[in-house]
Amino acid sequence: MKIVVGLGNPGRQYEETRHNVGWMVLDRLAERAGWTGHARARDAAATVHGRFNGLELMLVKPTTYMNLSGVAVRKVLARQRAPLGDVLVVVDDFDLPLGKLRLRERGSAGTHNGLRSIIGEMGNQDFARLRVGIGQPSRDAMDHVLSRFTSAEKRVLDSAIDAAADAVEDWVRLGPTRAANKWNAWAAAADEQATDAHDHGEPGPGATDPAEPSIVRTTTGWRRLLPRAGRER
Repeated sequence: MKIVVGLGNPGRQYEETRHNVGWMVLDRLAERAGWTGHARARDAAATVHGRFNGLELMLVKPTTYMNLSGVAVRKVLARQRAPLGDVLVVVDDFDLPLGKLRLRERGSAGTHNGLRSIIGEMGNQDFARLRVGIGQPSRDAMDHVLSRFTSAEKRVLDSAIDAAADAVEDWVRLGPTRAANKWNAWAAAADEQATDAHDHGEPGPGATDPAEPSIVRTTTGWRRLLPRAGRER
């Protein structure tokens, strides 16, 4: 069984804040699996597990607050007798543009206190992590990560959460290297990213060049859009 840990902070005051993107991705996976509302509180975390789309999966939300996330991860792995290599941690990242994904097999904590706590508790950094971009702060970093997304940003975020959930499934099925090759190049549809450009006369959050191709989720899966010029012809 693979274990997916989404980092965030408990409490209504932190719901839907940028720092809780990891929880949002787990919520999307739980919705797909029909597990919403079935999590149990144990091991300093809310956990739910089962079989979904042929995958044996446990979803873990540490309830220790971000800076102590490693305590929950250590307890869950001890109870499950699972190696750290079976873990994927989903986190927010303000060094990435809004909605950008970055999947890696291992690495340092960078500026993320949740990752720093896990590495400190486990004694090494050899675990996969999926970073979801929340956009760079224009003010104090702490204020930024604890702020909520604007309505325009939420349109980009929704596609990114879907993509991140798909990336988690691919991590389980394909392994970290193949999943990273597939998803690290992903970008939200340019039409979504530029939505508020029409409203405010400036590029939308995380906007890309509208002439560049992008990828959008459809009922039959993800597909690459042609550049805008090609679609207009």
